[in-house]
Amino acid sequence: MNAYEEYMKGIVGPMREELTSNGFTELTTAEEVNRHMSEAKGTSLVVINSICGCAAGLARPAVIEALDATAHKPDHLVTVFAGQDKEATAQMRNYFEDTPPSSPSIAVLKDGELAAFIPREQIEGYTMEDVRDKLRFALEENASG
Repeated sequence: MNAYEEYMKGIVGPMREELTSNGFTELTTAEEVNRHMSEAKGTSLVVINSICGCAAGLARPAVIEALDATAHKPDHLVTVFAGQDKEATAQMRNYFEDTPPSSPSIAVLKDGELAAFIPREQIEGYTMEDVRDKLRFALEENASG
């Protein structure tokens, strides 16, 4: 690993951990993404994580609070990290290719089909509470069962 990769790994570690310590599974390769998508039944919450400020101050906290605020928990919590796990991110985006690439972003998939999508444009410039409530509504609207 070169010095830049080592530096970035140290920088993004806490950003990854903010989600993984709250029950998210990181998908770091295209193969892991494909495996998840082929096996996941029910509702998947997918966070395309990012190093930017709106991910840190809005997206990740909103996701965590939305999960705490709803009784309609997704069956699967997964995340890919844009700019870091490039192949995994590109592969995940292939599963909702009708939406422009956006990071951070939040997707709700129901049996592998895109049911709701919150792009950066609906995160940046909004309050954390706005994003939390939008996600909570999407989770409740697309709950399994």
